[in-house]
Amino acid sequence: TTSYFVHPAEANHGDLGMLAHQDVIMIISSSGETHEILSLLPIIKLLDLPVIAMTGKPHSTLAKFATIHLDVSVEKEACPLGLAPTSSTTAALIMGDALAITLLEARGFKEHDFAKYHPGGALGKKLLLTVNELMYSQNQLPCVPEYCLLSEALIEMTQKSLGMTTVVNAEDKLSGIFTDGDLRRTIDQNLDIHQTPISSVMTKNCITISKDMLASKALEIMKERKITSLVVVEKNKPIGVVHLHALLQAGIAS
Repeated sequence: TTSYFVHPAEANHGDLGMLAHQDVIMIISSSGETHEILSLLPIIKLLDLPVIAMTGKPHSTLAKFATIHLDVSVEKEACPLGLAPTSSTTAALIMGDALAITLLEARGFKEHDFAKYHPGGALGKKLLLTVNELMYSQNQLPCVPEYCLLSEALIEMTQKSLGMTTVVNAEDKLSGIFTDGDLRRTIDQNLDIHQTPISSVMTKNCITISKDMLASKALEIMKERKITSLVVVEKNKPIGVVHLHALLQAGIAS
């Protein structure tokens, strides 16, 4: 729902021209007697625009003028002097949040709608950033053939520094992965790394994702499965690896 702020003092000097015939005006005033606001009421009446007023004084001039009045009165301000708006501003904030959430549900406003209007910051990243933008690909992608020895796979893992490598068949399709965890299990079995083919110790049924998956969703999968990397595939061919560290460095939080 489109909205914009109009300062009451500026409204008295031309900014009333921002108002259109389909608008609904929301006015917030604790006392309901603010001079700058009351001076606008005759013009608003002339424009025949509905007014929702949020005040702490149900019998104030503004409250009586409004089409709809929302009572946000408080017993007293938290300010020890009883002067500075404290409790009253909090009450207005809570009412504003309640209205926003109610409108969101009434309109069926979803995450993709939010993303269109809030692309920045952590929220924008969570809703828009995809795996494709964070994955290690091409020369950064660790990859070895099925027939290579474990010792050769370890060299590839060391060079690419992701703690794992993908394993592909003769058609370059994903056969499995070999991770630090697989290496520890291999050492426990006292296998000779110079004699053991990678295909015999790799994890065959690994989790794969697409490059279009949201990075936040990839992080959820990692947390759920207690893993630190995911292989990105296209037609069952590995095209990248997304690592937990890359997600965290990008500021992704699930």
